[in-house]
Amino acid sequence: MESAREGADAPSPVGPRDLFDASSDAAAVISAHGEVVGWTRAAEALLGYSAPEVVGGSAARLLAMPGDPVRVTGIAERCRAGMGWSGLIPVRHRDGRPVEVDLRVSASFRIGAGECFLVSARERKQRQAVGQSVLDGFLTRSPVGMAVMDLDLRYVWLNDTLERFGGVPREQRLGRRLSELLPGLQADALEGLMRKVLATGVPVTDYEYLGWSWADPHRHHAYSTSFFPLVDADDAVTGVCYMVLDVTERWAARRLLALVNEAGTRIGTTLDVLRTAQELADFAVPRFADFVIVDLLEPVLSSEGHGTWLTDAGPAPARPVMRRAGLSSVREGCPEAVARVGERVDFLPPHHDASLLTDGEPILIPVLDPADDVWVTHQPARAARIREFGLHSLISAPMRARNTTLGLTTFARSLNPVPFGPDDVLLARELVARAAVCVDNARRYTREHTAAVTLQRSLLPHALTGGTALEVVSSYRPADPTGGVGGDWFDVIPLSGARVGLVVGDVVGHGITAAASMGRLRTAVQALAEMEMPPDELLAHLDDLVLRLGDEETGRGGAARSTATFIGATCLYAVYDPVTRRCSMARAGHPPPVVVAPDGHAYFPEIPAGPPLGLGGMSFEATEIELAENSLFGLYTDGLIEGTDRDMERGMARLGRLLAGGEEDLTALCASAVRQLVPVPQPDDIALLLTRAHSLAADAVISWDVPPDPAAVADLRARATRQVADWGLGELAMTTELIVSELVTNAVRYAEPPIRLRLLRDARLTCEVADASGTAPRLRHARSTDEGGRGLFLVAQLAHRWGARHTADGKIIWAEQEIPAAVRPAGISVAG
Repeated sequence: MESAREGADAPSPVGPRDLFDASSDAAAVISAHGEVVGWTRAAEALLGYSAPEVVGGSAARLLAMPGDPVRVTGIAERCRAGMGWSGLIPVRHRDGRPVEVDLRVSASFRIGAGECFLVSARERKQRQAVGQSVLDGFLTRSPVGMAVMDLDLRYVWLNDTLERFGGVPREQRLGRRLSELLPGLQADALEGLMRKVLATGVPVTDYEYLGWSWADPHRHHAYSTSFFPLVDADDAVTGVCYMVLDVTERWAARRLLALVNEAGTRIGTTLDVLRTAQELADFAVPRFADFVIVDLLEPVLSSEGHGTWLTDAGPAPARPVMRRAGLSSVREGCPEAVARVGERVDFLPPHHDASLLTDGEPILIPVLDPADDVWVTHQPARAARIREFGLHSLISAPMRARNTTLGLTTFARSLNPVPFGPDDVLLARELVARAAVCVDNARRYTREHTAAVTLQRSLLPHALTGGTALEVVSSYRPADPTGGVGGDWFDVIPLSGARVGLVVGDVVGHGITAAASMGRLRTAVQALAEMEMPPDELLAHLDDLVLRLGDEETGRGGAARSTATFIGATCLYAVYDPVTRRCSMARAGHPPPVVVAPDGHAYFPEIPAGPPLGLGGMSFEATEIELAENSLFGLYTDGLIEGTDRDMERGMARLGRLLAGGEEDLTALCASAVRQLVPVPQPDDIALLLTRAHSLAADAVISWDVPPDPAAVADLRARATRQVADWGLGELAMTTELIVSELVTNAVRYAEPPIRLRLLRDARLTCEVADASGTAPRLRHARSTDEGGRGLFLVAQLAHRWGARHTADGKIIWAEQEIPAAVRPAGISVAG
């Protein structure tokens, strides 16, 4: 075999790239006489000849070149010497076309007695040549800016794109450094990176930075730059090449996304409308604008607004009335503002009316002209501020959420020389849309919270009186607005016999539902207390009521509704009798009362806790204690004692210490205790009902045993009349005589002995007749022909109120009369 190339028979160094893969190269075995003795499938694929067509024939006919026996002999000698040979020769395909192959002949070896050579070949692929003009066009017209710097970082070469990016002609760049041409383009940082590449030989890719250029000096651009070293044939670094791409649009999109994400965490942190509006203004300055105002429609800022506005002429006026809700500027004090937060405004950019708010599309004024006749005519004060502070570009974006118009947000630039563009409108729209949802949430919450607070306050007692038995003060503090209105409640209920009922409770949940449930429970307690029930029985009936209300909600709205409206509550009910100084109480899952004895010892009576109301199936137990004269007796809800550590036992101990060492004045003591226990707003309501116990004076109570004899009625009637006169209540003598006569006569006729008559002088004059019978009397309306049955009817007409209560020994029938104000003891008020 021989080669057609000059020097093809020269030995070639064998390297990694010259090693053939026997599995893919064409191979043949040729004898020393030039006969083909072996043919592979790869050889068949390369030249198109099958093995039967070539094996046994001459290899010379496969060459596409004239024969050269001398050269073939020389190649054979080299292979016999063990050196092998390689070169580029043309061979002929079966279809007649020449195929240029890289050919390698191995060192000779023997097969049997004959000498052979292994010949392998691989087709030489045609390399595509690129003309210099194509390369020049690629370098100069590429969208990527490129430059070559020498070892001193001076420009040696640059393409047209980089010249266009920088705005500096090529002639002024060549031979000069970047820091000399564009000092504001982070030149020091860029040159530092190029020096690092020169020193280490390690490329730096995709380094992004913000800067400006002479081509667009009033706008920041974002660039992505890569640097890599230039080396010569000896691998010595001769310079650095850098490529730069304008990625402003990509950077703007990332910035938009980042700002919007950050806005989601910075705007709407509370459920306060004004604070949310101010958060929007503060966030946008100076990230996006130099001056921002947020104006909201007046109904939005009211607790009753629904995001609409009205005038005498009808809805949607041309100049809607708004109030400034947020304001921020890069200048201290916001001197650009014509109106301050809280003031009325009617600002709409000229050429626009109320449709700007209702349509919901932001407007862009890229160049503000304070000399424009429309500004001067319709907004003269604002035109003056625009001129004074150099406001040059503006975006006004209406605030809308859930098809509700809320207001208008305006962004302006002054110190930032770059005017707003279409991309900025997108960002403004997104920021305002997010803030609008937060404002609408706050508006809706404020409206519901105000309604709940109003409902709750209307259901709580407006005046509390304990008669002569108790001095009463109270303190109620609603929950922090973020926690919602709770269901804490309390009441003081005057009972017969100068007794006083005290109740405190806490409904589970927050909002209008909790407030409404509290009102229902308070009314129920008043009704049950009027029935003279002892505390444990009252709580049992109240528990049944809560269960029934829960069942009604389940039946009305299904399981899903009952989950949201289920009523559960805790409660404590106590009854204080100033005659015996005994206080009977029971509780349903509520904290125990606090008692402070006259000597300053504070304690919490051990009352069986009982289950919360609404569980059912469990009983309540009453406990009775004695209250010394001037003892403090306090009822409270858990919000007062939870504190920041949520430890109720420690909170109860703090409450006891504060009341034990507090002031004599009950009102001041109550306010001081609440202030010290709860110094900051918390997410739960707080209620404290504080009383000071007094006993009824001995001379204000008198009683007589009643013999079971009708003849004794006259004597008792006379005694009662004299006692009323001795108390200075002569005006009530006649009515008292009649009431005593009827009650005692009924007891003698129909009740079981022992019978006892008692008169009490308190806020009212009370007449009581006790007997051993458990049957309560019934008021009848006698007919004109009846001889009897008018006794209780007469009592009901003469008394302010009357009733019956059961005791452990029987029952008591009682009747109360109003004491004239002129003879009423000083400091006594009358309730009910």
